[in-house]
Amino acid sequence: MKRSLVFSATLLAALSAGAAARADGELVLGYMMAKSGPYVSLAGTNEIAVDLAVEEINAKGGINGKKIKVVKFDTAGDPKQATTALRRFAEDDAALAVIGPFSSSEVRTTFPVGERAGVPQMSMASSAPGLTKGFSYGFRNTTDEGIVIDQVLGSIKDKKLPAASGAAAYATDDVVSKSIGTVVVPKMFEKYAIPVKGAVDFQLAAFDLSPQVSKLKEMAPDIVGLGSPPEGAVNLAKELKRQGVSTRVIGGTTIADPELPKRMDGAGENLTIGTTFFPDVNAKTKAFTAEFGKRTKAAGLERSEPNQMDAAVYDIVYLYAEAMKRAGTTGAKDKLVAERTAVRDELAKMKDYDALEGKISFKDGDAVKPVYILEVKGGKWTLLDTRMPE
Repeated sequence: MKRSLVFSATLLAALSAGAAARADGELVLGYMMAKSGPYVSLAGTNEIAVDLAVEEINAKGGINGKKIKVVKFDTAGDPKQATTALRRFAEDDAALAVIGPFSSSEVRTTFPVGERAGVPQMSMASSAPGLTKGFSYGFRNTTDEGIVIDQVLGSIKDKKLPAASGAAAYATDDVVSKSIGTVVVPKMFEKYAIPVKGAVDFQLAAFDLSPQVSKLKEMAPDIVGLGSPPEGAVNLAKELKRQGVSTRVIGGTTIADPELPKRMDGAGENLTIGTTFFPDVNAKTKAFTAEFGKRTKAAGLERSEPNQMDAAVYDIVYLYAEAMKRAGTTGAKDKLVAERTAVRDELAKMKDYDALEGKISFKDGDAVKPVYILEVKGGKWTLLDTRMPE
């Protein structure tokens, strides 16, 4: 009896909190941040982009006459904390949808929970292949690393750049990096008939990559497919330069750091990656980049140039806003379940939405959008090609 009373009290508290969140008629979105933990160098500025998008939408009258309200939770990139955040958003805050989580490991834990709760989620960065499969409420405004690296190699082929042989280099202690090195790169090399000479691996904490680079030097591949966060790319590039190895390193979104060329201190020439955001594409991207820079500098943050995750999370707010607009979302407490489902349905059928990153559609929960092929030239990113995946 005592347990029953405690459970009833907890449930009542959760419902009351949800009701409070809706009392002012705002449209509530939950936001899983990664402001601390292993992804902070990529995710630490995402909040700036979210707040900017919300302010812009609300300044224009909101959605269906209602303002957007964002409730936040720092998961620190921890799957357990991400699950806690999702349950809080779904139950306590009565959120219509959730921005995030950031990483693939978090998505693996929260998508099943969100599916059971019937609340849409949209990740801004998780790029391991196949994470949306089997989930109707799980979305990603990111591009599968297999698709990104496919576009990189397609561009290299079309530009007739050297690609007679390849090798892989990857971090073993990161889920996405290992997947890139052991699955994506070999598969894509096979697709483009590039013979694989071998592979080297390392741990993210390893600073000295001289043994791995010595092996790559012996292999002498034209292309090295890299699976790593930005820090691994920096260390690899510097060691390649030290040993006089001029192979072209290619990668996907995991190393799409706008400041990467500067961090490489003159190494990394010809590094070629795929990303879903480039600041100099058009007037919209330039205006976003300028405002983002002002806000990050005012906040005292180290990086002032937006990366693709910042652009992706900005677009997630707008994608949810468009879905809520099309669904006629009211934020009424008694319509929560139905309106969450309606938002999901509108997202699933969205085609060519004109977003910051380009025209976005969804296929099986994943965003289909342009991939910008960038190359390091003269110590900065330059646009080599723009491609739209099929």
